[in-house]
Amino acid sequence: MSTITGTAPAVKHKKKSVMTSKKRNLIAGLLFTSPAILGFLIFSIGPMIASLVLSFTDYSVMKETRFVGVANYSRLIMGVDPFFYQAIKVTLYFVLLNVPAGIIASFLLAVLLNQKVKGWQFFRIIFYMPTIVPMVATTMIWMWLMSPDFGLFNTVLQSAGLPTSKWVFGQDSVIPSLVMMAVWTTGSIMVVFLAGLQGIPGELYEAIEVDGGNVIAKFFHITLPLMTPIIFFNAVMHMIASIQAFLQAYIITQGGPNNASLFYVYYLFREAFEFQNLGGAFAISWLLFGFVAFCTIIAFKTSKKWVFYGGDN
Repeated sequence: MSTITGTAPAVKHKKKSVMTSKKRNLIAGLLFTSPAILGFLIFSIGPMIASLVLSFTDYSVMKETRFVGVANYSRLIMGVDPFFYQAIKVTLYFVLLNVPAGIIASFLLAVLLNQKVKGWQFFRIIFYMPTIVPMVATTMIWMWLMSPDFGLFNTVLQSAGLPTSKWVFGQDSVIPSLVMMAVWTTGSIMVVFLAGLQGIPGELYEAIEVDGGNVIAKFFHITLPLMTPIIFFNAVMHMIASIQAFLQAYIITQGGPNNASLFYVYYLFREAFEFQNLGGAFAISWLLFGFVAFCTIIAFKTSKKWVFYGGDN
């Protein structure tokens, strides 16, 4: 009896010390992560909640704020502002061209740069370099190249006897021209593809060589299936970035000609800072958030049919 009563307090004391240690670690962890947590709450979650509340108001810097309910959203959805659906149309057109072009170009470049040829380090640097050049400088260079009067592209077309183009200054050619500019700066996507290609085991290529497979068989039966998770990741991220395209239209076209490059985010910027319609701009931004979330969910739902993971049958 004395032995039992003597050991019980020791066990209880041991549990108490363990709980104290866990609490101490929890407090220390919260203290070390508190700057990041507070920054996220103050500079991310806080502004998001504030923008959601203000999207139901007639908010502007120059006049008194008043509650208008869902008027900002109904005004957009019912087409009272014709530029809203024009911005959606232009953005979707840009996304449908830019995402496949960027993914295909960067993937093929990664496949080529994965070959151990002479000077491969130099070529990797050259193809990645446009990514680190400031976007404003890159945009100004492309403006000169695409000038209808003295641009290099039209000079080359004239020398070859081909018809010239207005490029970013033409209503029908502005979006394809901006897609060309965007593909030029897909070096970061190419690097991700290159890392994925280097992770494919060489034994798989050796096995298909034993079976008599050529380069095309290696690509379609080994490289492409094993790279589908990387392709999916890059496609989703590139889609989100394309939906939020802004800088090219802001610097070059200002939404023109004839609103042919009125990207959704540029339309949002114009409503907020040119027309001082901040309440409507907040509503536009939340519709953008919902659209991006919807597209991402659809991408994840459809990925089950074509994305191959190592553990799948």
